[in-house]
Amino acid sequence: MTAATAATATDAASALTAEELSPSYALLLSKLRAVTHLERASSVLNYDRQVFMPSNDRNSAARGKQMATLASIAHERATDPVIGELLEKAAKELEGSGEPGSCIDWGDAKRVLELEREAYDKRTCIPSELAARKAELEASANHAWVKARENNDFSSFASALQDCFGTAAEIANLQRGEGKKETTSLYSQMLDEFEMGMPAERIDALFDEVQSALVPFIAKVRGSPSKPSLAPLSGRTFDIKAQKEASRTIVNGIGFDESRGRIDVSVHPFTMSLNGADVRITSRFSENEWYQGLMGTIHESGHAMYEQNLGDSDLSLDSALSMGVHESQSLFWERHVGKSKEFYKWARPILMEAFEKDGQQFSYSCEELFGAVNAVDFTNLIRVNADELTYPLHVILRYNIERDVVAGDLEIADIPTRWNNDMKILLDIDVLSDTQGCLQDIHWSFLAIGYFPTYLLGALMAAQLAHYCKQELTDMEIMIERGEFEDIRKWLSQKVHMHGKRYKSLDELLVAQLGEPLNAGYFIDYLKEKYSDLYEVE
Repeated sequence: MTAATAATATDAASALTAEELSPSYALLLSKLRAVTHLERASSVLNYDRQVFMPSNDRNSAARGKQMATLASIAHERATDPVIGELLEKAAKELEGSGEPGSCIDWGDAKRVLELEREAYDKRTCIPSELAARKAELEASANHAWVKARENNDFSSFASALQDCFGTAAEIANLQRGEGKKETTSLYSQMLDEFEMGMPAERIDALFDEVQSALVPFIAKVRGSPSKPSLAPLSGRTFDIKAQKEASRTIVNGIGFDESRGRIDVSVHPFTMSLNGADVRITSRFSENEWYQGLMGTIHESGHAMYEQNLGDSDLSLDSALSMGVHESQSLFWERHVGKSKEFYKWARPILMEAFEKDGQQFSYSCEELFGAVNAVDFTNLIRVNADELTYPLHVILRYNIERDVVAGDLEIADIPTRWNNDMKILLDIDVLSDTQGCLQDIHWSFLAIGYFPTYLLGALMAAQLAHYCKQELTDMEIMIERGEFEDIRKWLSQKVHMHGKRYKSLDELLVAQLGEPLNAGYFIDYLKEKYSDLYEVE
């Protein structure tokens, strides 16, 4: 063989991909993509159920059976022992191929195998009896929660809630396995389901910093005699059609690609990705005010732009890193763009065109609009209605309660008392009913224990991203004022979207892209600067 021939052979070998080198890896990806397609087909049915489907008992039951059938097929395929065998074979076939001087382009194969091994082990370690019990409990517990909330009767829900925490703990304990019991708390395992790589100890430190800073600051803001007027938000009727069109104009302007999605109306706003070329968002609108509908649409468009800019491999590798990261994208656009002064210099003419009809006026200044949308409601009991200054404490309250229940430091029966006491300590608000207190959220009835902290982790990350974005795009505020969002959107895509699950945690992503892990200081500084100015406090 001549030197030239040898060089050619070497070049050809170096061009090999993991799928070309390992037949097992290629077959594994084919099977995993089939599961993805089944899950996305189910999502089509689910979106139709929530947005378009005729609402009647017979149809609801039929759709439930259709979705259950698809879910069963997807689960069978995802837990097929062949998947486990292919994971082992592929790892052996690719062993050593990622080392320097190897003849294969390892690419993302190593991370794919890590993610899929973890997912496979999590699925298969749960006995079918336990999976069935969980599904049945979700239905019965949610029903019990709805009735308890209607009747302001926590005691009628307590038994079901005990089962929810117990079953969630049983599942988490199996997923944790014997090898991690020494190093991973049960609650950290639960958190990992929603925010991988962020154990309770890490979140404790972040949330303690936020709480220590915000509790005294909120008390100071509450005592200020200077309060923004809420007049721009309500006091008249706002045409629903006009609100929809204004919201569509604004979210298309900031970057939601409607040629690869759609905007609809539903009871509760949400985002659903059927694939990166079909990402759908919904919002809701009220004739009595315009702000919630617009902010809800901007929030969901932030989620959607993340989904639209993920990779197209049809593997979990190119899905959102975590719930906290997902929330950071919606909150970046909602708060750091949609609640900024500069935003209303751009959006005000759009709102005026929408609402100045039939002799009605909408002549508020940019400063008045900015003040109204950022006003603090010091009497609000409900998390989903909270402003961005008090919202973090609503999350911390829930986080502390569920952490202590899982640790055995709080009895289920004592949750209402603990809740009411903490609301008084954190926000100086008296809770007069469990319906407006510990029964207000649906999450625990669906065994989503460990989900709440992702809301605040997302807020912290959004503030950190905004800080660095302004450093790199020094005229970011001018861009927002002019309605020029493309560079901001590209920056987010480069720092967050394109990476999918290639990093193992929110912290690891931020270290790689920004140079430091999640830092609560940016969030605290952002809130203090905004509300010190708005309420004229030092």
